[in-house]
Amino acid sequence: MEEYGHRVQKSVQVYPLSNYTIGVKAPLVEKHASIAERVEALKQSYKEQGARRSVEAIVLVQEHNHPHILLLQLGPSYWRLPGGRLRPGEGEVEGLQRKLVNKLSPVGGVAADWDISECAGVWWRPNFDNLFYPYLPPHITRPKEQKKMFVVQLPDQATFAIPQNQKLLAVPLFDLYDKPQKYGTSIASIPQLLSRMSLTLM
Repeated sequence: MEEYGHRVQKSVQVYPLSNYTIGVKAPLVEKHASIAERVEALKQSYKEQGARRSVEAIVLVQEHNHPHILLLQLGPSYWRLPGGRLRPGEGEVEGLQRKLVNKLSPVGGVAADWDISECAGVWWRPNFDNLFYPYLPPHITRPKEQKKMFVVQLPDQATFAIPQNQKLLAVPLFDLYDKPQKYGTSIASIPQLLSRMSLTLM
């Protein structure tokens, strides 16, 4: 399909947050309690397996006729997209489905029908620190991590279960825009990444 000479992206249907039931489940213990511990774990895994691959989900809902992104809040000032690192040899879609079940689905219940759409962005961690870039710097030949963000189409209804030590927040796009100091660079970039897509508010 063409519009004004450009290919129209796949439409993503965005349903109201009120369509979804949100419960709780047992706390999910973080393997590493601090950024320093996470960096040390990254160094060890890099030594053993090479560059880490990770995936994250941009899960959309809507409130007041405006798109919102589902974020997990792990602390007073720490937000994260659902997702995580892939196992060696694991496919991106397969791994993201596993992570979504682990992060958001009820234990022993029916997992949501995650429709993992196109990749919206790719981020690189050049060094052993917490900085990601939407490009690979030319002087970096051995990046430490590649992170891909995928748009996830939710069904019209679903049940979520969130670990007791986390919160699930629906954050409007206007609150994410241009706030890297609050949310981090990659999450703050989501409004720009979605601007080329067709979001249909249901």
